[in-house]
Amino acid sequence: MTRRVLAVAVVLSLSGCALLQDFLSAAFVRPTFRFVRAEPEGFSLTGMTLNTVWEVENPNSVGLSLARADYQLSVDGKQVVAGQPPRGLQIPAGGRAQLVFPANVKFADVAAVVTTFLTKDRATYSVEGTVGLDTPLGIIAFPMATQGDFEVPKLPEVRFENPAPPQVSLTGLTFSLPLTVTNRNSYQLPISGVTGTLTVAGAPVGTVSTGDLGQVPPKQTRRVSLPVTLNLLQGASAAISAIQGGKADVRFAAQVQSGGSTLPLDVNQALQFVR
Repeated sequence: MTRRVLAVAVVLSLSGCALLQDFLSAAFVRPTFRFVRAEPEGFSLTGMTLNTVWEVENPNSVGLSLARADYQLSVDGKQVVAGQPPRGLQIPAGGRAQLVFPANVKFADVAAVVTTFLTKDRATYSVEGTVGLDTPLGIIAFPMATQGDFEVPKLPEVRFENPAPPQVSLTGLTFSLPLTVTNRNSYQLPISGVTGTLTVAGAPVGTVSTGDLGQVPPKQTRRVSLPVTLNLLQGASAAISAIQGGKADVRFAAQVQSGGSTLPLDVNQALQFVR
């Protein structure tokens, strides 16, 4: 008798589970999952951060959570390392939640020569993967797929301006050489310095630096003055004669420091010296 009661109980229990599952299936509405936007930020000449933002809308009366995510981001066809939202992230009942997938894009991982990559106007990105949501019916998977492009950082424009009249002494002359650094991008760019070797009319001046320029706002210019001394005793007579004649070629074999790395930059100009 006991075995019969137990068997009946098991049958009823299984039947109840099936009925409950049928009820949940009928009552549960599949959430919607969509791409919202891409957010490029933190640009430097070394890399950037690319966040892709997705939205889950949950029309049900029970909350859901993120169970798993398989996310792949490629830039110009090269896969880069990307992060994921924490598992267990809650999507409220009858509400929405955004999932942000951050990726730290290092340009050296995308192109063999970073300076070549920086000559591009725009770069493409693509996303592939799946997101799994934990629901009363188990884990439901949603495909992730989108593509787009972003503005590639450009090297700053570095130029000399015509200097003020030099101060002449018995051993040579000194002057301040105005230099401008212009951020050509539509976003701010960190420039921790422009440093290099300066020559005037072929005479070596030495190493000069702008110092840390900080975050240069978009399309704006920072101006610095570089002190220059040309000494007759150090073989700068030809350069001094050129300056006193009113014109001299100035070359700056420099490196731009941004985002923890340095990139080469060569500036060569003919300047007018006011007498």
